[in-house]
Amino acid sequence: MNSSLLSVSMLSADFGHLANNVTLVNQSSAHLLHLDIMDGVFVPNISYGFPVVESIAKNSQKPLDAHLMIVDPDRYIDRFQKIGISYLSVHYEACTHLHRTIQHIRMSNMKAGVALNPHTPVEVLTDILEDIDFVVVMAVNPGFGGQSFIPHSLSKVSRLKELILKKNPSCLIEVDGGVGMDNAPLLMLAGANILVAGHALFKDGDLQAAIEVFNASI
Repeated sequence: MNSSLLSVSMLSADFGHLANNVTLVNQSSAHLLHLDIMDGVFVPNISYGFPVVESIAKNSQKPLDAHLMIVDPDRYIDRFQKIGISYLSVHYEACTHLHRTIQHIRMSNMKAGVALNPHTPVEVLTDILEDIDFVVVMAVNPGFGGQSFIPHSLSKVSRLKELILKKNPSCLIEVDGGVGMDNAPLLMLAGANILVAGHALFKDGDLQAAIEVFNASI
């Protein structure tokens, strides 16, 4: 059994055939379906709004892993809960009252995660780590798919793992951005539990085959 979970990022999917891609993920050995929610303010890009997310949720048989790259995420927590999101992460850099936001997510019966931009050190989570279920380490600058992996992310995962073992051993580490078969085993060794992959899975046009190969590598 894999020791890491694969979360398939739909940001790299062909939006013209989104329903078909969701079906392919359903029929694969992937563990989660990853949704990047962008507002064009916190990051310089816009992805998809609630109508598309709701459509994906209706068709997905995999737990939904939503990553909010938006300002004022508190406004939308209840709506994501109603849609059926299982894992919901907000950015440390976007939350003025992070503890309150995390409490809101957990009270809504979702797994609560905090995402960190590449420049944000893991130590900022010291006083909140005991209250969260997972941390998303951004290995690229958020906003666009297909970017190259930032090498220092490996040591960042290792430092975070050390902090987690001291503060909250049940907390998971998710890595998002530039993840592929070349670095997936190294990320696992560093302590990652959930790997988000998009471009690496969609680029060759055979999503299911790519998922099986990727899962075999982890």
